[in-house]
Amino acid sequence: MWTFWGSCSKSDFYIVRPSFNILGMGRFSRIEYIKRTTESYHPSEFWCEIFKGDHLSVDFYKKKTELVVRGYRSPENPLYKWDKWERVNTHIEFPDILNQLRGNYEWINCEFIGSKLIEVHFRRNPDFRYGNNVAIPVWDDHKLLNSSSYSYIEDSDYLRRGFLIDHWDSNPKKSSDS
Repeated sequence: MWTFWGSCSKSDFYIVRPSFNILGMGRFSRIEYIKRTTESYHPSEFWCEIFKGDHLSVDFYKKKTELVVRGYRSPENPLYKWDKWERVNTHIEFPDILNQLRGNYEWINCEFIGSKLIEVHFRRNPDFRYGNNVAIPVWDDHKLLNSSSYSYIEDSDYLRRGFLIDHWDSNPKKSSDS
C-alpha cells in the first residue's frame, strides 16, 4: 500500500520518500511515524508500509535475469547507507507490471524487498560493472582500511567515496552496455 498524501488507515511507522529521485541513493527517504494524516508532507512525497525481507537489486537484460545482488544495511543506518552488496545465485522473474512499459529498454534494474517491487531504473546496476561479486561502500566518514582481499575504486556519490571490490576488470561496463 502506498499513497501520496491524505490519510493512512492506522498510525504507525512508514517509509516516506520522494516520488521522483533523479539523484538516486535513497536521498530524502526516511522512516517516520505517521499519525493518521500526511497532509503536512511535501506534495511530491509518498509514503508506504515498511516491507520486510531481503533487499535485492536485479538487472534484467531483455527481461531475463542477468545479475542479482543482496544488500546488507545496519538497522541504525540511514536508508541510503549500505554496509555491503553481494552477488547471489538466484533467479528472479521479470515483474509482470513492467510488461506494460512502452518503449524498448534492454536493461532494467529493479529493487525488491522480499517479493515487493520498490524501485525501477532504466539502466543496469553500476556498482557491479567491474565484474565484481562484492561491493562494500566506503563512506566519507569511514577510514579506508588496507585489505589484501579487496581493491579500492573511487566512485563518489552522495556521502560515498567509493567501493572495496573483490575483483577488478580494467574495462568496466557502462550502465547502458549490452
